Amino acid sequence: MTGIAPIAKKVFRFYIEGFRDMSSWGKKVWIIILVKLFIIFLILRLFLFHDFLKSNFDNDNQRSEYVLEQLTKTPPKHD
Repeated sequence: MTGIAPIAKKVFRFYIEGFRDMSSWGKKVWIIILVKLFIIFLILRLFLFHDFLKSNFDNDNQRSEYVLEQLTKTPPKHD
């Protein structure tokens, strides 16, 4: 029975060899993709998406009650 470690090692080698054999154009595209992901997930999240629950509620109990209320309330009917 094989474990997860040998499979992970094979997958890691597969990607390393693929990137090593990639053309310079392909490497530049991957660099652009990684920079865009960095901008989206780290920089924009820090400056645009504040922690609503932490800023509006004092403790975890209040936060969990608010989330439960938002998830379980029924939307109003529109006639």
